Amino acid sequence: MWLLGWKGPSGFSASSTAEQVTEGVDGSGLTAIITGAASGIGLETTRVLALRGVQVVMAVRNVDAGKKAKEQIIKQVPSAKVDVKQLDLCSMASVRKFANEYNSLRSPLNLLINNAGVMANLFSLSADNIEMQFATNHIGHFLLTNLLLETMKRTARESQKEGRIVNLSSEGHIMTYREGIRFDKINEKSGYKEWSAYGQSKLANILHANELGRRFKEQGVNITANSVHPGVIATNLFRHHGVLSGMMNMFSALFLKNAEQGAATTCYVALNPQVKGVTGEYFKDSNIAKPSALAKDEELAKKLWDFSLNLTNSQ
Repeated sequence: MWLLGWKGPSGFSASSTAEQVTEGVDGSGLTAIITGAASGIGLETTRVLALRGVQVVMAVRNVDAGKKAKEQIIKQVPSAKVDVKQLDLCSMASVRKFANEYNSLRSPLNLLINNAGVMANLFSLSADNIEMQFATNHIGHFLLTNLLLETMKRTARESQKEGRIVNLSSEGHIMTYREGIRFDKINEKSGYKEWSAYGQSKLANILHANELGRRFKEQGVNITANSVHPGVIATNLFRHHGVLSGMMNMFSALFLKNAEQGAATTCYVALNPQVKGVTGEYFKDSNIAKPSALAKDEELAKKLWDFSLNLTNSQ
């Protein structure tokens, strides 16, 4: 459908780019943290936010790759204000170290973009003995968000500017296990399915954003939380799938979004004034969309929150 350029109520379509959906937006005075910012959608999101004047912290697993990405951005945007910090989302110790160091600086934080992720890996466990996709895509971001919340709340109060949290999910959330989240079997190899586990982690991203949005409303906090589907893009998410990666590269020009289009919905939700006050929604192609029934289950979202909190507090 994106090839047709169909525009939704926002005035944007699946073929819109990150620059187009943020055209005319002044992001100066805003500070963002973007996970997985060294490549793909994260790199383009960083570039465009920096282009709009946002000061960006690139939270990356590989610092050398992050530094090279920063150099690339500065060549294109000489005025870019970009820092590179190490963060390994599959390690709670690394997440805590990153968050504690950031919080200790008393720096502002207006935007948190939980972008990093892995896709359809073979079964493995994280450093904290949690299934790798669930650990990286959800638990790492859940913990990071919780640890940075007070800084975001302070920034929203002092700056009188709305804070925004964006979780990168996927239409792949519909591929989750039948029960949605396998709370009692998260770390079991028996019954593990690569794509179902990926769908489970992407469902968790939506439920996490929804529950955050509900809590922010309840607390009267000037922060929003939303989830996005970036589209199908041939990025290094496919690096573990040799044949699939080759096919993606072959057909990307005809059927897939490029990074500029893939980063559009993230940048739209992070910066566009049309999204002011909108929270707990799921976006794709820079428009509000409908996720699966499981993704709208409020009780499941609350159960996932409690489960994730217990899991992170126990480590």
